[in-house]
Amino acid sequence: MMPRRLTIMGLALLLCGCASTPPAAEQRAGDEPTRLADEYVREFVARFPENAELSGLRVERHDGLTDNSLAALAEWQGIEDRLAERLDTLRLADFEGTPQWVTLGFLQEAVASSRQVRVCRYELWPVNQLSGWQAFFSQLADVQPVGSEASRTEALARWSRLPRYLDTETANLREGVRLGYTAPQGNVRLVVEQLDGLLAAPVEEWPFYSPARRDGDEAFVARWRALLADQVQPAIRRYRDHLRDEYLPAARTAMAITANPDGEACYQASFRSQTTLDRPGAETFRLGRERVERFLGEALAIGRQELGTSDLPSLVEHLRSDPANRFASRDELLAYARAAVERARQGVGGLFSRMPGAVMKVEPYAEMLERSSPDSYWPAAEDGSRPATYRIALFRYAETTRANAEITAFHEGYPGHHLQISLAQEQASAHPITRLVGNAGFIEGWARYAEALAEEAGLYSTPYARANRRLWPSRGMVVDPGIHLFGWTREQAVAYLVESGRFGQQEAEAGIDRIAGWPAQLTAYDTGAMEIFALREQAERELGPRFDLRAFHDVVLGSGAITLPMLRQKVESWIRRTRTAAP
Repeated sequence: MMPRRLTIMGLALLLCGCASTPPAAEQRAGDEPTRLADEYVREFVARFPENAELSGLRVERHDGLTDNSLAALAEWQGIEDRLAERLDTLRLADFEGTPQWVTLGFLQEAVASSRQVRVCRYELWPVNQLSGWQAFFSQLADVQPVGSEASRTEALARWSRLPRYLDTETANLREGVRLGYTAPQGNVRLVVEQLDGLLAAPVEEWPFYSPARRDGDEAFVARWRALLADQVQPAIRRYRDHLRDEYLPAARTAMAITANPDGEACYQASFRSQTTLDRPGAETFRLGRERVERFLGEALAIGRQELGTSDLPSLVEHLRSDPANRFASRDELLAYARAAVERARQGVGGLFSRMPGAVMKVEPYAEMLERSSPDSYWPAAEDGSRPATYRIALFRYAETTRANAEITAFHEGYPGHHLQISLAQEQASAHPITRLVGNAGFIEGWARYAEALAEEAGLYSTPYARANRRLWPSRGMVVDPGIHLFGWTREQAVAYLVESGRFGQQEAEAGIDRIAGWPAQLTAYDTGAMEIFALREQAERELGPRFDLRAFHDVVLGSGAITLPMLRQKVESWIRRTRTAAP
């Protein structure tokens, strides 16, 4: 049903277009968001081809590799600056209700966010155990097309550029040290450990060997092995030696971003980039603490009513000590996660008007990455050439609870990341920029909301999971600014995470290293979820019996990962239309 009626005259004008064709100048202005977004995507794909490919965008060739030199970055920033000048002439509100509203919103966010975080100089300290080149290229190897002579040629061309890429990374790190921008020593040590493990193994066991494993051409396999052994391996060793011998002693000992130049400004810009909201760190910290207390009360109520516990320590001990809440092997954890994903796929359909067609597989991390990597989601290719992947870390299977495994499966799969991102990809009319640009506030906020939605759908199999999912949310809003802005020590931060019962000591340590390397990122989950929950509550309150959960989800998910201010505008417009529509 249409949300509002059209008059007969209005419908006639829409059908014939008569008396409503805008002047040429107005038509050109209306097309400007699409033209600018076309330009942005074209330049992005040309300069960051492998990033575009891993984002799921359809690309013509698979032989390009980003020029990661500071000079190339300056050229890209010049493109952004020129786009920003042209975007300043356009008002988002003028395009409300049109496809250009979405396109322009994504483009404005992409340009503004990138320009704001320049203050951080992230390109000068990209040493990160989670998102560094070693993790990124492991994923790229898995999706590198092979199987034909043309694709083999492209693969060899792309990966032969990796040694130069790594040498450029080393040059950028040296410039960072000169200017005072460095990564935390803890993160550097983790990357060195990853590379030590890689270099100790035969190239045939590397994640980068994936193209050769997937292609039966003996000549290609021999050339790929030689490329890794003769060119890539020496380059990785040079990079590892630089990190270990030169960079580590110069890296900052402090976790907090404030140890780098303009650190406070960097944190605020990073928060804005992650969440699309302008909110002081102190306000995020306060909101987080308030929500932690609220969720703690709910978890304790479940503990008292269903588990026979009376306080947080006894609840956490109960969650950790029950053998029925544990795994005996890596294979058991993997099978449990796969079963939870399938159960959710079949169980959430009633909450949505449509489900994604893209398939999602659950696969373990490569051994090189599993010790320091969190579970993660990688989208399917736009053309259907590869499925989406939920990467699960099996290394700490004995420390992982079944409750946590369920929560994470629903977060990464259905109704979380996979459902949201795949539905966005399947919008055929959406501009390609929506595949390239997103924000963690929306994406991670939806996935956190999805954890609660899974409970509504009755997907959690024990009270453990229902209690546990309330013990972690919003702590990221506290511990992240606590570390970067308010002087929290590593010990204090680890204890705060362990107290939640969601993490053991090792997992908490890994979480703190993540926060140190990704300032403000962990605030995005609950910042976004708070907004989605608030909008749902507003819609339920204002619409009463007219509220339809499936329709609400259609509105939230219908335009991809728009900014949180755009999401609020979109939902409130839907509320007004629904409230005034004839029953």
